[in-house]
Amino acid sequence: MLAKLARKITALWEKAGGQTPFERSLEEINRRRAELESASKEALAHLARVRPLPLEESFALSAVAAERVLGLRAFDVQLLGALAMANGKIAEMQTGEGKTLTAVLTVAWLVSQGAPVHVLTANDYLARRDAEWMGGIYRLLGLSTGYITQTMAEEDRRAAYACDITYATPNEVGFDYLRDGLALDPAGLVHRDFGAALIDEADSILIDEARIPLVIAGGEAPPKELVRRLAGLARALRRYEHYSVDEHARNVLLTDAGAAVVEAALGCGNLYDEHNLGLFTALSDALHAEVLLRRDVDYILGDGAIQLVDEFKGRVAVERRWPAGLQTALEAKEGLDLRTQGRILGSITLQSLVGLYEFVCGMTGTAATQAEEFRQVFGLDVVVIPTNRPVIRLDQPDIVFPARAQRDAAVADEIRRAHQAGRPVLVGTASVADSERLSRKLAGCGIPHHVLNARNDTEEAAIVARAGERGAVTISTNMAGRGTDIRLGGGVAELGGLYVIGTTRHEARRIDHQLRGRAGRQGDAGESRFFLSRQDDLVERYGLGQAAHAMDHVQRVIEGANLEIRKTLWKYDRLIEQQRRMVYEIRRQVLVVETECAGPRAAMLKIDELWSDYLADVAEMKSGIHWISFGGKNPLDTFLHEAAALFAEVERRIEAAIQDPAGCGMPDSYQRGATWTYVTTDQPLGDMNQRLARGIVNRVRELLRTSPR
Repeated sequence: MLAKLARKITALWEKAGGQTPFERSLEEINRRRAELESASKEALAHLARVRPLPLEESFALSAVAAERVLGLRAFDVQLLGALAMANGKIAEMQTGEGKTLTAVLTVAWLVSQGAPVHVLTANDYLARRDAEWMGGIYRLLGLSTGYITQTMAEEDRRAAYACDITYATPNEVGFDYLRDGLALDPAGLVHRDFGAALIDEADSILIDEARIPLVIAGGEAPPKELVRRLAGLARALRRYEHYSVDEHARNVLLTDAGAAVVEAALGCGNLYDEHNLGLFTALSDALHAEVLLRRDVDYILGDGAIQLVDEFKGRVAVERRWPAGLQTALEAKEGLDLRTQGRILGSITLQSLVGLYEFVCGMTGTAATQAEEFRQVFGLDVVVIPTNRPVIRLDQPDIVFPARAQRDAAVADEIRRAHQAGRPVLVGTASVADSERLSRKLAGCGIPHHVLNARNDTEEAAIVARAGERGAVTISTNMAGRGTDIRLGGGVAELGGLYVIGTTRHEARRIDHQLRGRAGRQGDAGESRFFLSRQDDLVERYGLGQAAHAMDHVQRVIEGANLEIRKTLWKYDRLIEQQRRMVYEIRRQVLVVETECAGPRAAMLKIDELWSDYLADVAEMKSGIHWISFGGKNPLDTFLHEAAALFAEVERRIEAAIQDPAGCGMPDSYQRGATWTYVTTDQPLGDMNQRLARGIVNRVRELLRTSPR
């Protein structure tokens, strides 16, 4: 059995581009594990102190420690997943296959090679849970473990990063990195060198969130009363008469009549004159907020603030905002206090953050469909790990209805039928509004149920844990409890197991696979089916019509198109990332010099100011770069040339500040003021991004019409 399994995964590995056979490693690990099972804890700890440990020896020690501490015996498939990650791959392991324990085997070996390890997780709850849950195994092996959460104090963060292993979200790691970049005293630093990263839910972190910038801001930038005036003006404009909506690129365009109304209301003359660029941008933000951003779909209101909903997870995206002008326009639309956006002092995307590590690997339940992107963008191959037990879940074909109302009625009938039989049902919906609409429908039918969406995501683990009980009905947005197993209640297996119903398809197949994967864990019975309509957002956005019946083909085409836009956007950011690393390295050297010879606090403040000014200049350049294409020039070439010229001046002024701190214009008594962090959305190129998206939508439509199915 072991040899057969090893040959299967080796074939998969070689198909994915790898060359390492596993059969010998598996046999050696299991042979050594058997020898160590009778060893005392002291003997195990003594053996674990050897540095560096051979891979098979380390895995055997960790496997025995896991069984000794937690009573968990690592299956061969878990060893295979850990071997894949130890070789710098992404391991695709299905829901319920024990990824948390699998990670321990790889992490312990990486530490034995001398690398501090960050385990990057999806949220604070999982960071704390996994660090505490697996901590006993690490302690037996003589390794220290810490975790980071959003509310943690600076000294506690420093202690956590000083451990051999640190569990944290990439957001917290990134924000701490940005804060370190503003430190004026070495004692204020919390990070040490970036060693190895093991990324849990790798598809979410490396694809869904990779392009999202983390921002540290400061200073005062109070919004003007103009923002509220423009919000009222946008509300008064009428569709078709004053503006048109490009449903596919999510863009609003003023008509000539609309421009005339705006010009008369504001008394600004020609709205499109160069001197009105700032006004035109603010008006565009107001229209975008009023027309395109939908409450309970794109965001919810809570605690007197806008709370963005993560489109991939369905959760509230904590401390995430849209770019400054759009965020302020949305607050004005909803009649809220206009929050200070502040001056950007530093920014980094998760893609760039991951690039800081010397070694990267990962694991997730869904990676194979995005294997090409992982390889092209991150240089990471995907290895599909077989399940410990055969998957017997029944994945039924989609049912497509002409209208949304017909689809909703059929879903309610299907839920009623399963519920009456006592079978648990998990229903996946596209938005908060959709989940609540279905909830009202079920309440009207007298069907008890739980709703899991961005309004109650703190209850996620508890709700998902009960979703497999007899007769349970759970309605969820995309969150669906990543990281929490749904265990079947008594007698449920005989009824067919958990029944997963999807009410929409997503642009990426792996999001749908995540939902399907909630059923059928560890060989459990289960079933899944998607109920679709030709009025679904994906169908209408891409004008699919009858192609709704060939959704897998449609999704593959869209995935390829989305990869191209992400690669294009990365070309713009790559230069800025290289420059950021250069500036941060220079600043850190100055910080060390200050410690040794008491000098140049003013120089560091000047570096911070110059970098902040440069980021603002680059942002302004990006916002207008799309106009370049109208003159027949290449926008990317123009951007790279102008950004390089700007940065050359920044370098000159940084060098001058270091050579003459006293003359740089920043007194030692200067106070930076409060700083805060947030995540902005992935719209780094503003209108240009929308134009790219519109072009891709058109390209996708053409591909769908011409490509074979």
